[in-house]
Amino acid sequence: MSTEQLAVDAVRMLSIDAVQQANSGHPGMPMGMADLAVVLWTQFLNVDPDDPEWDDRDRFVLSNGHGSMLLYAMQHLSGFPLSMDDIRNFRQWGYPTAGHPEVEPHLGIEVTTGPLGQGFGMGVGLAMAEEHLRANLGGDLADHFTYGFVSDGDLMEGVAAEAASLAGHLELGRLVYIYDDNNISLVGPTEWTFSEDVPKRFAAYGWHTITVDGHDRPAIAEAIGAARAEEGKPTLISAKTHIGYGSSVQDTAAAHGSPLGEEEIDKVRAHFGWTHPPFEVPEAVYGFMRDAMDRGRQKHGAWQERYDAADITEYSSYFEPVAPAVPTPVYEAGSKVATRKIGGAALNSVAAIRPDLVGGAADLASSTNTIINGSDDFSAGDRAGRNIRFGVREHAMGAIVNGMTIHGGLRAFGATFFQFSDYMRGAVRLGALMGTPSIWVYTHDSVFLGEDGPTHQPIGHMAAMRAIPNLYVVRPGNPAEVAGAWELAMARTEGPTALVLTRQGLPIPENNDPAPVAKGAYVAAAGDAATLIATGSELPLALAAREQLAKQGISLRVVSMPCREAFEAQDGDYRAEVLGAMPRASVEAAVTFGWGDLTGSGGLNIGIDHFGASAPAAVLAEKYGFTPEAVADRIAAWLA
Repeated sequence: MSTEQLAVDAVRMLSIDAVQQANSGHPGMPMGMADLAVVLWTQFLNVDPDDPEWDDRDRFVLSNGHGSMLLYAMQHLSGFPLSMDDIRNFRQWGYPTAGHPEVEPHLGIEVTTGPLGQGFGMGVGLAMAEEHLRANLGGDLADHFTYGFVSDGDLMEGVAAEAASLAGHLELGRLVYIYDDNNISLVGPTEWTFSEDVPKRFAAYGWHTITVDGHDRPAIAEAIGAARAEEGKPTLISAKTHIGYGSSVQDTAAAHGSPLGEEEIDKVRAHFGWTHPPFEVPEAVYGFMRDAMDRGRQKHGAWQERYDAADITEYSSYFEPVAPAVPTPVYEAGSKVATRKIGGAALNSVAAIRPDLVGGAADLASSTNTIINGSDDFSAGDRAGRNIRFGVREHAMGAIVNGMTIHGGLRAFGATFFQFSDYMRGAVRLGALMGTPSIWVYTHDSVFLGEDGPTHQPIGHMAAMRAIPNLYVVRPGNPAEVAGAWELAMARTEGPTALVLTRQGLPIPENNDPAPVAKGAYVAAAGDAATLIATGSELPLALAAREQLAKQGISLRVVSMPCREAFEAQDGDYRAEVLGAMPRASVEAAVTFGWGDLTGSGGLNIGIDHFGASAPAAVLAEKYGFTPEAVADRIAAWLA
């Protein structure tokens, strides 16, 4: 038996033993894709186990992340810092071998997903990042491939369709996906729900397609080589595999998501002639796999020589950037300007300082004001452009922005109307879970976008976004807060930020001083009768209501709270100082859900706990009680 065959069988055995010991997991995929993984790792993938986070390494995406033991087995055998103890404790508390891993770059784990299709989309983002960096920094310092394993489930999800369409349009020739075409999904044969010709579908997207026997290793190597040589198109290799290969439940759904059982594992051992006990691997396999990693070490060494000889000033501006101080855009006091327009000015201030800032909108750039001035579009013909035209593909945009940001060297943003954040919620949540500092720009943030009506008016979206842990949701109410919002977003390194901006104009205040957005909230106007907390477009409303109440002898403190998450991260003394000991109220043109946490049981929460209507913003404000007079009357009655 060849050492290569021993390595393939070792991957299978480690996978089924770990799943069995955990009494939980998916053994079928690693058994079926082991041949593919060993060929990719030993003949093509350029990585360095001694420095897993080397900038110019190839990226590998396990989009079918339920088969995580395949990746863990490959990394362990190849010499990455995953021990046999980690393998033995698959899916256990305190170990890095989670059931569905996300991002562990120090272990050589790039991106991989539980939610199917997200890895597919993030891989497109990784490939786009490589193309952009190579165009701007040169092939001496940025020159690698993105590989991925994908499944039937990935290809059924809409996010993959969106991402595949854009990848084909952009001609991402350094993107190579291997499709585990095993005809089985979790509940049964794929023919129950999935009868399309996948290679023809991807050919229609503009992909290069190859079909291969997923257990014929020379044919696999030939297919990957052909994919690498195809410079003008991404490649989908449709690999015909057998799920649960070598077991009596091969080619059935029973091999998908449950341990095989001790009796069945004994049969598999006999089938492959594997005489080693659980979690024992022949030394020859370790030698074979780890020697193969010398290819990546050599490429890393050559890259390091080029890096050391180069002027890395420009390189550092991408990979070691500084958090910018964002100037407050200046407008005439008393005029009305939408925060989306202010946001566009602030974005361009950041872009002038940070060449690594890239991004775009879902066919809405002129409405979201998210065009980087003076830059071309990122396209098949121009990889250096910083403006990305995502098309009407919010779901893919979210995953791609995460992928570009995770890649390193870039800070990516994606923009759309706040209502359509629903389409990308999976990616937003996953970015928060992974600690990815992606930036989301959402405009048309409330019922006051007006005439487009309730289908476009995001009533419940603020509460829904705030419910995602580790996501900072920033709703600024004037130019200084918009500048502070971008400053906060660019300073974050361990989680995403959502900037939520208005369509309608807001009055520009006389005061142009910087706002302490990084602290989440501050006292915008002093008072001692009660505290009114406001966000975004309701900040000038609250200040106007304060003037109305002053005529009645009521001294109202107005607290601007552009970011609840940042405020709640401050110490108790600061929070108490800002909110005061007075009765508390809130005002926000959204559902009141969640505000009771800050205003207390006796507090007043002014919002919209119902859908809106199609009418001009001023009419909606009057009908729904969002005028200074109406807000003042409600507060006066509440205090009385």
